Amino acid sequence: MYRAHEESSPSSTPACELKPVARVHPRSSIRNLLEYLLALSALKSLEWTPLPLSHELARGYTRLLDLLIPRLRRVGEQNLAMAMPELDAAARRTILNGVFHSIARLLVTFAKFPSIRSENLDRWIRAEGYEHFENALRAGHGVLFATAHLGNWELSAYAHALFASPMNVVVRPLDNPLIDAVVERRRTLTGNSILGKKDFARSILKALAANEAVGILVDQNTALDAAVFVDFFGIPASAANSFAKLAHHSGAAVIPGFAIWSDQEQRYVLRFGPPIPMTGDPERDTQAIHRLVEAAIREHPDQWLWIHRRWKTRPPGAPALYGSVPVRPESV
Repeated sequence: MYRAHEESSPSSTPACELKPVARVHPRSSIRNLLEYLLALSALKSLEWTPLPLSHELARGYTRLLDLLIPRLRRVGEQNLAMAMPELDAAARRTILNGVFHSIARLLVTFAKFPSIRSENLDRWIRAEGYEHFENALRAGHGVLFATAHLGNWELSAYAHALFASPMNVVVRPLDNPLIDAVVERRRTLTGNSILGKKDFARSILKALAANEAVGILVDQNTALDAAVFVDFFGIPASAANSFAKLAHHSGAAVIPGFAIWSDQEQRYVLRFGPPIPMTGDPERDTQAIHRLVEAAIREHPDQWLWIHRRWKTRPPGAPALYGSVPVRPESV
């Protein structure tokens, strides 16, 4: 749920270092079952306990995650040092602590999805700038939501179906099919449709032609053969230009949308921005989208997933940033 898969669109091949990667052996059914039982136990413990206790448990789970997988914090430290060099060690540590707290909040809301309905939705989230989506929908060409691993991307899609109508969400299936089935069931509780890898472009264009909304996470690393390089925090970052191409081909409006946690309100605010103008130049439009995503992250740095290898794929000839040990393409 919390992992940022390093693949920026279902059409791209998995991102990897510019070096051979060892052959990945099939996952065993025993491993899948053990992971499933552990994940399901954690999920149900958050679903069935009162909200204050759920938050305490979730923070405990993410603290454990931080301790058991120190690589996550190391990657976060490195990313922050590269992207925001003006920060000192204490500031980076504060942001990363906030990242794990943000993941904990996401886990709680995801666990509580079965009890989140129209009548109590405003306790969890409210919308801001909703008129941008309504205006885009009136144009009749569908809406492409450009979102990111910022705040609560799971709740933003779930709540959108209750604010307006069900939408389509582009996702990469999880490696564990048992966990993936649980996650997909919750994602679709409010009627949302999941679009996977197979014929994803055709499925998106069909949805847009029906004047529907499609949400895509645009902030993920992309394999070299499917990438354009954009400036992201002053560092060349690989990004798929398929999002911009789909927008140009369909004429759909591109609306930025992020569900940001508000300490003051103690709930999320789903912020819709005005449409991002598309020029028809995929590289230029991809850069414009990432410029807006960067601005949103700078405003709320403790709510973005700094712990994933965003700058993993490098321009040809550039040195690796995260070491030379091959890792599984879908790992964080």
